[in-house]
Amino acid sequence: MAAGSAQALSPADALTLAAGQGDERVETLNRLVTEADPRAVALIEALADGSVQVQGEQVFILAADGSATDAVTGAAVTPDGSGEDAVVNNRMRGALATALAGRALFGTDEPAQRAAAQLIQRSNFDEPDAAQLPLIDKALAGNLNDMARADLQRARAAILLSSEDEAQRLAAAQALSGARDPSLKSVLERQLQAEQVPAVQAAIKASLAALDRSLMISSALSQAFTGISLGSILLLAALGLAITYGLMGVINMAHGELIMIGAYATWLVQVFFRQHLPDAFDWYLLVAMPVAFATSALVGAAMERSVIRFLYGRPLETLLATWGISLVLMQAVRSLFGAQNVGVENPSWMSGSITLMGQLTLPWNRVLIIVFAVLVLVGVALLIGRTRLGLFVRGVTQNRPIAACMGVNTARIDTWAFALGSGIAGLAGCALSQIGNVGPDLGQSYIVDSFMVVVLGGVGQLAGTVYAALGLGLLNKFIEGWAGAVLAKIAVLVFIIVFIQKRPQGIFAQKGRSAEA
Repeated sequence: MAAGSAQALSPADALTLAAGQGDERVETLNRLVTEADPRAVALIEALADGSVQVQGEQVFILAADGSATDAVTGAAVTPDGSGEDAVVNNRMRGALATALAGRALFGTDEPAQRAAAQLIQRSNFDEPDAAQLPLIDKALAGNLNDMARADLQRARAAILLSSEDEAQRLAAAQALSGARDPSLKSVLERQLQAEQVPAVQAAIKASLAALDRSLMISSALSQAFTGISLGSILLLAALGLAITYGLMGVINMAHGELIMIGAYATWLVQVFFRQHLPDAFDWYLLVAMPVAFATSALVGAAMERSVIRFLYGRPLETLLATWGISLVLMQAVRSLFGAQNVGVENPSWMSGSITLMGQLTLPWNRVLIIVFAVLVLVGVALLIGRTRLGLFVRGVTQNRPIAACMGVNTARIDTWAFALGSGIAGLAGCALSQIGNVGPDLGQSYIVDSFMVVVLGGVGQLAGTVYAALGLGLLNKFIEGWAGAVLAKIAVLVFIIVFIQKRPQGIFAQKGRSAEA
């Protein structure tokens, strides 16, 4: 008798689960998954794997080696060849996935409990299934963490929203007022149309209004985050240009190619780690950052010493010369690495995302790039404002003859300053490699935006560069959400043109004798 009570899987249950009709199968599945019967669990897992056969009234589980066991008794059997594979349609496949995940609700692993509860909540928000009530009720009676319990309670409310009991419908509508999943909206609207009781209708309308407010707030926060993310990328791309163009007056059309070189340097470091240091692959980015900086800085220093040093004070000629250099650099990269894009893989600690407010998802790579942009900005500000090199750069920029009379080697300072701006462009390329493919044309996507940021912020003003980058990023994304990507670009360009017409010095104008000169 004790053995019989522990045996939850009966021959009739096994046959229904393997070859029954829709509602019967799902109901049996959700009942069996709550039982502590290894035979039932094995049959459910085998059914999900497609390794179940039905021969007459008997259900077999097939092993990979061709052997078979009876699903109820576990005894080895020899099929006679007349068995048919158990059919698993889309509804049953989804029910199996939910049921198998639901087993984690009865364990002690809290992250697994939360994941299972979220899956059950999501499936019932999409399509409420009353057959899952036994599974949900048994899990709620057990030991769950608070977040998993809240998810299951909302899933249960979504199911009971269409109950025949008016009190249950009212309680369910009130319980769903705190849900933030957009897939729930269609369920609430459908029930509102069918509902006849005024009190329940009012509760459903209140839940819909709360859901709409939550979705509106989440959408606004998502656009703000996306705008800040774009602004941080523009800031990284424009910081180096703020030095080479803002402080040195060089219109460097090869700045985008310096970004591209930093991205390719990151890719090469990734390839090296994958081939020679696979166990340390997650840390390749920490090596790639100084490599990208140094590579772009060396290329920038070579540009300055070979071409640009002869063109100071002639901005239009620097534009033409650096444009030619950009073409040379792009063709060199095509010749060395090919014209196709290459992929740079994120380290594991930059993969995935964080979810807030139910449906606001923040990718970790974007979050960390924002943090990286802030750190680079602080580093550049300290370097320019607090170091001897920064003092010399500012002195040469403001009055080159007097700086030379004071003993400053202006030619060397020019090289160091240009190398610094180029190295920061390499860091921008390192960051950009984490959010997209790397190719020879990578820099062309950012060179125009970088100039717009520097000009809008005020030439030579780091604070202006920050305000302009974040402002353009936010403005672009908010207009894009309303009017589309193309119109957003046009609107931003028109805004910059009008702003520069009204304020040619940019957001922050230079002050003092150097500005008047």
